[in-house]
Amino acid sequence: MESKHFTIFFLFVIFSGLVLFMFNQTSNGSNPFFAARQICQASKMVNDTSRSTERDALESALSEASMENRTVIIAIINKAYVEGDKPMLDLFLDGFWLGEDTRHLINHLLIVAADQTSFDRCKFLHLHCYKLKTDGVDFDAEEVYMSQDFIKMMWRRTLFLAETLKRGYSFVFTDADIMWLRNPFPRLNYNQSIYSLDLQISTDRFNGNEWSEDNPINSGFYIVRSNNRTVSLFDKWYARKNNSAGLKEQDVLNNMIGEGVFKELGLRVRFLDTLYFSGFCEVSRDFRAVTTVHANCCRTIRAKVADLTAVIHDWKRFKSLSNSNVTLQWTDHVACDNSWKRRR
Repeated sequence: MESKHFTIFFLFVIFSGLVLFMFNQTSNGSNPFFAARQICQASKMVNDTSRSTERDALESALSEASMENRTVIIAIINKAYVEGDKPMLDLFLDGFWLGEDTRHLINHLLIVAADQTSFDRCKFLHLHCYKLKTDGVDFDAEEVYMSQDFIKMMWRRTLFLAETLKRGYSFVFTDADIMWLRNPFPRLNYNQSIYSLDLQISTDRFNGNEWSEDNPINSGFYIVRSNNRTVSLFDKWYARKNNSAGLKEQDVLNNMIGEGVFKELGLRVRFLDTLYFSGFCEVSRDFRAVTTVHANCCRTIRAKVADLTAVIHDWKRFKSLSNSNVTLQWTDHVACDNSWKRRR
C-alpha cells in the first residue's frame, strides 16, 4: 500500500509541475508547446552541424592529400582489406615502397575507409584517411565479386567520386588490389596540356587503339579531370543505379559508352594499354614498361593476395637483374584461376 501511495504522490507532483510550466509559458505570452519546438529545432541544428562537419572533414582530407594541381590519388577499402597475416592494404603499400619513383606518391594518397576498423588501421599507418559514411549499410565484410553488397559498394564509390569532382578535385582512382610498380603520371601525360584529356581509363584487354570505345573498360584504375563534362558524366552514371539491377557500375558505364555518352558530353577519353597498365586479365609483355598490375579477373581477396605476392616476387627478381635485356615471365595466377572454380 505504501508503494501505491508513493506512486500516486509522484504522479501528482509531475502533473502539478506540468500544469505550472504551461501556466508560466502562457502567462509570458508564449505557446505552451514552445519548449518542445525548441527541442526539435535544437535536434535539427545538431544534425545539420554533423553533416557540415562531415563535409568539412572531406574537404580537409582532400586538401591535405592534394597535389599542387588539386589532384588526389584515391583508394577505397574496408575491414576485409586490413585483416589477415598479410593484409591487402599492406601489400598495396608495398608496391609504392618497391616501385620506381612511387614513394613520394604516398603523400597524395587518400585512403577512404568504408568502416571503423579499416579507418583505424589507416590512421595507425599515418596515411591520409577519410571515413565514408553510408546510412543503413555495413561494408566491413569482404564483398565477393558481383554479390549484392559488392554492387552496392561499387555504386557508393561512384557517388563519393562524383562528390570529389564537384569539389574541384581531379583524381586517380585505384583499386587497392593494384601494384603501383612505376609512377604512372608520365605514362598518363597528365601535365601535358596538349592532350587536355578528361578521362583515361584502364582496360581488361587492349585492342591496340587507345581512342577506341570498343576497348573493354575496367573502372578499377582511371584518372579524371574535374570539369563540367566529367561532373555531368558521373551524374548521368549514378542516375542509372536504380534501373540497373544486377549490374555493377562498370557494366553500366560500358553500356553508356556504347550509347555514345562520351561523344554526347564532348569528352576526350583515352583507353590505357595493358602493356603499361596491366592486369591478370591481360598481363604486360614487358617488365621494362609495366606501370601497374591489377588483380582483375579474380574473385576473392585471399586469391588476390596470393597472386599479388607473386607479382612482388617477380618484380624484385626483375630489379635484381644486372642485365635488363633478360626476358622474364610473370608467375601464373594460380590462386585467382582457382577462385572461380570453387566458392569460399
